[in-house]
Amino acid sequence: MSNSTCWSFCWMSLVLATVCPSIGCQQVSGTDRRQLNTYSVADEITLGDAAFEEMLASARLITSGAEFEQVQRVSARIAAAAVRLHPEVADRFEWEVVLIDDDDVVNAWALPGGKMAVYTGMLPYTRTEDGLAAVMGHEAAHAIARHGGENMTRQALAGLVAMGAALAVDPEDRELVALAAGAYGLLGEPAFSRAQESEADELGLFLAADAGYDPREAVLLWQRMGERGGEPLEFLSTHPNSETRVRRLEALMPLADEIRRRRRFESVDSSPP
Repeated sequence: MSNSTCWSFCWMSLVLATVCPSIGCQQVSGTDRRQLNTYSVADEITLGDAAFEEMLASARLITSGAEFEQVQRVSARIAAAAVRLHPEVADRFEWEVVLIDDDDVVNAWALPGGKMAVYTGMLPYTRTEDGLAAVMGHEAAHAIARHGGENMTRQALAGLVAMGAALAVDPEDRELVALAAGAYGLLGEPAFSRAQESEADELGLFLAADAGYDPREAVLLWQRMGERGGEPLEFLSTHPNSETRVRRLEALMPLADEIRRRRRFESVDSSPP
């Protein structure tokens, strides 16, 4: 895509989104929050797949062993829960997860299309499969809630990027790949707003519960993360601090427990005699 063509479509997207905002108005699955997103699910998946390949080009992957197998088990159950709870989005994803060998990075991420990654530096904080489910549920929720497309739309409306909406994307266009990676926080800068992070906390908690994991481990996880120190004051950060997250998660815990109990009963009822 040439620069002139890209800019042309960008300005078209800006005009459409400004004059006719209902064109890009979506509802987030699971919360019904209305978001402005001029990208289709197919567009987001195309960008996510390209960003996934770009991000893995220089990554050291772990492809065997106990930690790898744990990540694969948890991701499979989270993906199944996502399809049950959010079929209109998650059923279109081709789920895949990798374990990246980097003990210095305490992080995990997910892209639209179900492409996910966990860094080994995250595992000392997750500790158990329940803890890992809390992290992977949270990251999968960002993709299900389509936060990346929402962010790219917002960036386009701010005039910061030259991106048209609903276009077929050439995976070889490195500028677009970098944009997609940046929209999901893969380039070192926080990508998500405080509201989006809280939304992913909520949806991710319910994903982990529906997958059969103990949702209360999410509270313990964020308590451990808070003990790391180094968090900025909340009003200076785009992310809620750990204490805020813990309070919100605790408020959601009765519903999460009910989701887990219901899922257990459904599993028993569907078991062969």
